[in-house]
Amino acid sequence: MSTQALAFKTLLKRDLTLAFRHRAELANPLLFFIIVVSLFPLAISPESKVLQEIAPGVIWVAALLASMLSLDNLFRGDFDDGTLEQLVLSGHSLSLLVLAKVLAHWLLTGLPLLLLSPLLGVFLFMPTPAIQTLFITLALGTPILSLVGAIGVALTVGLQRGGVLLALLVLPLYIPVLIFAANAVDNSAAGFDVSGQIYFLAALLSLALTLSPMATAASLRISLS
Repeated sequence: MSTQALAFKTLLKRDLTLAFRHRAELANPLLFFIIVVSLFPLAISPESKVLQEIAPGVIWVAALLASMLSLDNLFRGDFDDGTLEQLVLSGHSLSLLVLAKVLAHWLLTGLPLLLLSPLLGVFLFMPTPAIQTLFITLALGTPILSLVGAIGVALTVGLQRGGVLLALLVLPLYIPVLIFAANAVDNSAAGFDVSGQIYFLAALLSLALTLSPMATAASLRISLS
């Protein structure tokens, strides 16, 4: 195993271990996701037709907000204890180390949301094809949320209260993902072809995987300078 691959694996394992030591914080985004989706039938209507119409947007907005809820912790702990500076000065590829941290964030936040989404789809009376499309869009879209969000976190990590600024930075970049993903689920429920939306999300994921680690690494250097 090369030195870079070993550094990637070590940092990924470290972040996962630290997260599982704070299980209460780990559960917050998932509980938020469940609560937000569960409140809509109470607030709007328990009728199946109404819930079917709003389900794609509700689940995707809830997933987006739940992902953002844990974004601020992506680099905050490392910044506070000086680990972030050590990562920058380590001599390893900072882009690769950033990718390890983003992967850890997705495994802890995006993957649980992805696995829970079919159950919530059934709860909102979504048809089976729509649930399958919802799963695919979340599988493609939640990594984009983590990758793009990492850029915003890197830019605001040095600020004491950067939560509002972080939201202002990343929410406009999340809108295309939200629009195409929710539209794909809607079209799937109506029996239309959704390959165009799926391909667009896959292209966005490829673009984010290519550019986000480099942009995040540059942003971290700016924040630490």
